[in-house]
Amino acid sequence: MARLSDIIEEFIKTLLKESEGELELQRNDLASYFDCAPSQINYVLATRFTLNHGYYIESRRGGGGYIRIVRLDTDKDDYLFYLLKEGIGKELSEQEAVKHLQRMVEQGFISKRDAYIINSAISDKAIAIPSTLKDGIRASIFKSILAALLSLDEKK
Repeated sequence: MARLSDIIEEFIKTLLKESEGELELQRNDLASYFDCAPSQINYVLATRFTLNHGYYIESRRGGGGYIRIVRLDTDKDDYLFYLLKEGIGKELSEQEAVKHLQRMVEQGFISKRDAYIINSAISDKAIAIPSTLKDGIRASIFKSILAALLSLDEKK
């Protein structure tokens, strides 16, 4: 069963697609719709709609307050280069890797099939070693895959 935060995230993403990447919402209206506290909406926005995930959030509090969410469309090579140089450090958790893969699929940089294959290669199950080493190895593998994707684009 999906968690409420997952449901809210998908709802907002659907609205963003329908509104061509820019959306204004009332935090309290959204909280009422999902019968949750406004802090739950804040949590979803703060953790799933960040710059690192490809979104810009503008918020105005108060009686006429709103939340504006803008999906940032980036160039594929720019995004992959960013991940290689800054976005991925010396370690990468499986959860963080999945979020990067989801964004790459959402932006049309890779197919769902490719994301599935990459995820299979960097999953905890595939990296069957002590957990203290997994995130470092995963980061190294993911960076190698990104470099290969950039290299393939240059050869076209």
